This record gives sequence, structure tokens and C-alpha cells, in this order.
Amino acid sequence: MGLLLNGEETKRLGFRNIMPADFEAWLPFHEDPRSTQYWEGLPQNPRIACQEQFDRVFERYEKKLGGMNALIRKSDGNLVGICGLLVQFVDGLKELEIGYSILPKYWKQGYATEAATKCRQYAFENNLADSLISIIHVDNVPSQKVALNNGMHLDKTTFYKDNPVHVFRILSPLL
Repeated sequence: MGLLLNGEETKRLGFRNIMPADFEAWLPFHEDPRSTQYWEGLPQNPRIACQEQFDRVFERYEKKLGGMNALIRKSDGNLVGICGLLVQFVDGLKELEIGYSILPKYWKQGYATEAATKCRQYAFENNLADSLISIIHVDNVPSQKVALNNGMHLDKTTFYKDNPVHVFRILSPLL
């Protein structure tokens, strides 16, 4: 069983692999300074930041390290965000993270929680990990609320890629 949710669905969303053709639809995420205001070390140029993100997505796909899926709104086929399961190394430990980002025009509509919940269910139903995490900047309260809504609890605070982060965690119900 792979880490990508290609072909999975929720009530409102379809999951598929990100494609190079999604670049222009995802670019507004990087053009809105609120989207990346908490994360240090990102390129200031939105096109460069978006390209670097896409490069990381495709590298993860190639190396079988999971990755973000495009979230497609079933009602109109629009890209609303990205979400997925990612192999990460935090404080020297290999972890499986639920990562999520939503285009600003779709914020506060429950898409992040809906997608993250699907990732949690998929990972545990397929025995992909004994626990899942979400790595969230200490000041990013909206993303922290998504993690809490996904049944996670604050596990620890640490540094990740030179950013102060909270690591939220949920244990598999099968343990």
C-alpha cells in the first residue's frame, strides 16, 4: 500500500497526484503573504517558492516518500488545496506526517480538516504507521486547530528546518 491517496475521496473532495499543470492554480497560495507568514526560509518570489515546492513534491513521489495530493472540489473540479502523508525526520526520528495547505480563497470552509481526517483514516486503515504527526509553526493557530480537529494532541515543541514548531500526534486506534 502506497502513501499517496490518489483516487481516494471525501464527501466534497477528490484526491489525485499533483501534476505540473497544477502550477498556475497553486501559485496564488504563494502570492498571498498570509499563506507562508509563519515559515522562515522560503523564497520571497512567489513563482520560485511555488516551483521549489513542486520540485519537492515530485522528488518525494520519485523516492517513495509520500507526498502531497491535489485536493479537487468535486462540485466544480477546482483545486482547493494540497494534503498528504509525508515521510519526515524530526529530532532524528522517522515519522509519518499529515501535511495540508489550502488556497486562501477556500479557507474557513472545513477543507483542511476534511482532507486531513481522510489521510488519518487511510493511514491507520492501511497500517502505514503506529502514529501520525503534523508539524506546525508555533504561531500558526489555524493549522493547529485543524490538527486538534483531526484528533491530535500537542506532543512536543522543537525546531524543524530552523523554525519553532509544535508536533501534534495521534496514535493508531489499533495499538
